[in-house]
Amino acid sequence: MQVSPSVINVNLKSVFNFTKAVQPVMWKQAGGSVINMSSVVGVSGNANQCNYSASKAGIIGFTKSAAKEMGVRNIRHNAIAPGFIITAMTNALPEDVRKQWESLIPLRRGGTPEDVANVALFLASDLSSYVTGQVIHCCGGMNC
Repeated sequence: MQVSPSVINVNLKSVFNFTKAVQPVMWKQAGGSVINMSSVVGVSGNANQCNYSASKAGIIGFTKSAAKEMGVRNIRHNAIAPGFIITAMTNALPEDVRKQWESLIPLRRGGTPEDVANVALFLASDLSSYVTGQVIHCCGGMNC
């Protein structure tokens, strides 16, 4: 089991610090939307990724708590939990590993950064004005 303070600092402490920085502005304007980036691994865990999973699960708990604390001022907090997203990092995986991942996804493909961006756009827009404290899975059904 690996434990890396830098993973916790980058993934979880940064979310806390960002929220602390924007809260006074959003509180004064009586509104806003904060979108945190978690992971399906933060929901379900993953072998050999205890510190990463814990940091992403912490983001989910933080998001839900912040939504309850700041909802009174119309400040919405939500999280996105991406699954297997096609990026330079995942493209570096061997072809057989990528195919194995895709076979576990009901939509039979990895997601794209645009798929995640579209969820963020929805959460940032007025279309989600009554959505707060939620974790939206963007995973092709991988975690359903």
